[in-house]
Amino acid sequence: MIEFTPWPKCFADLYRQRGYWAGRPLSAVSEQGAREHPDAVAILCGERSFTYKQFDQTASRLAARLAAAGLGQGDTALVQLPNVAEFYVVFMALMKIGVAPVNALYSHRQTELSAYADQIGPRLLIADRANSLFADESFHKQLIAKGTIQLSLMLNDGNSDRDLGSWLSDGPNLTCAFAPTPTDQVAFFQLSGGSTGTPKLIPRTHDDYDYSVRASNEICGVSAATRLLVALPAPHNFLMSSPGALGVFLAGGTVVLAPNPQPNICFALIARHGVTMAALVPAAVGLWVQLAEEQGPPASLAHLLVGGASFSETLARKVPTVLGCRLQQVFGMAEGLVNYTRLDDPDEVVFTTQGRPISPDDEVKIVDETGKPVPAGMPGQLAVRGPYTFRGYYRAPEQNCQAFDAEGFYYSGDLVMRTACGNLRVVGRLKDQINRGGEKIASEEIEHLLLRHPDTRQVALVGYADENLGEKSCAFVVAGREMRASELRRHLIGLGIADYKLPDRFRFVDRLPLTAVGKTDKRQLRITLQTATA
Repeated sequence: MIEFTPWPKCFADLYRQRGYWAGRPLSAVSEQGAREHPDAVAILCGERSFTYKQFDQTASRLAARLAAAGLGQGDTALVQLPNVAEFYVVFMALMKIGVAPVNALYSHRQTELSAYADQIGPRLLIADRANSLFADESFHKQLIAKGTIQLSLMLNDGNSDRDLGSWLSDGPNLTCAFAPTPTDQVAFFQLSGGSTGTPKLIPRTHDDYDYSVRASNEICGVSAATRLLVALPAPHNFLMSSPGALGVFLAGGTVVLAPNPQPNICFALIARHGVTMAALVPAAVGLWVQLAEEQGPPASLAHLLVGGASFSETLARKVPTVLGCRLQQVFGMAEGLVNYTRLDDPDEVVFTTQGRPISPDDEVKIVDETGKPVPAGMPGQLAVRGPYTFRGYYRAPEQNCQAFDAEGFYYSGDLVMRTACGNLRVVGRLKDQINRGGEKIASEEIEHLLLRHPDTRQVALVGYADENLGEKSCAFVVAGREMRASELRRHLIGLGIADYKLPDRFRFVDRLPLTAVGKTDKRQLRITLQTATA
């Protein structure tokens, strides 16, 4: 079995007793759909349609062929596929035979994939020839040279022996025995959400992930009538389980795949397929709002989940009025904890907070720099443990010593405050602070204040080196019209903030650079500043 840090027995027994851990492998998601509604449409991908019966049968066919090739429990896989139906088929096949994948984002390059391969030693590689990374054999050979990969399958490969499509549709009807890993063992690895460096690997078990999906479905009202648009990268935790594609499959709904969140593409898919639910990051919401203001909202869209990055109150209030749908804010992490505003929450809660945890046994601490709890309404570091929050990064003892305390609480690096009603409001990142002459500035606080100006669209505040103060701050602003720095300084002064929090510089730009999952790439902005001042 794959090594990981398990929950202590007292916690594991409690979570089973309370029904959070149901002893059900993730492969049951497609198998249940095939039994209960075989002819219902599970996936719409371009011009292709997969019923639940076809979805599960195709996954089982691939599972049998992989098992016949010698793959099974305890093995790992490195998978990199775009937003296509094959991503889900491969995932379910691997769940069926107990092979734990790392699902790399399609935008990941040599550095990331090499690091994942070094960490897990995959016996199986599944990738896409249409990705420039695998357009020829050079990088593939580098991965093979690491000595662990026994089988490579490629989407869009001309050789049928290793073409993923051929493995899904052709070949003998094998009866090779296979089974998923025990449900308290590692099912797959999620990627940490850090925007700099190589993401760390997060072991997720069948038990903890299945609970997160089931609880998310209940909170978000997912049903067989739900048609979810997956426009962000399919492997992202948000689009997998919050409630994500797995939640929709569990409920018997339909997943509609989009190549990216560009509004022109997505609005057309929403109209064509009657999409009822979508999940976006704030940067994409801003683009959708702009298009909806020009041509009207997508008619069938009833429910928008927004998470993954700081979401301004100004933009949040535009969702129901401009996009014509219900807003639900999500604050979650691939490491576990997921918070939602609830469907019956008052508007003020939905527009100004990121909700509350999904489980009664999510234990949340908000503490100061000395580890002491802070009062409600005061910001502090978020620490959490619970039935679906992991207990340690994969093979990363140094990071785990820094991220966990002696009681097993995970410190996420988020700065949050808790309202009197128990909802969380994210105010920044511990590592996204600017130390200006000893005064700490939480970037997200200033970003939120700048976004209250009616003519700002997107904002990112980053620090840069200063000989006298150590650091100063620069605000990158995407504006709806031509603006001057003096106007935004007056805006902030009018809101009554301390002088040291005023950005030292403003830079007006057409767009902010984004990471692969749609978060503002502050690392690139810092590089831009360094280049400009060099």
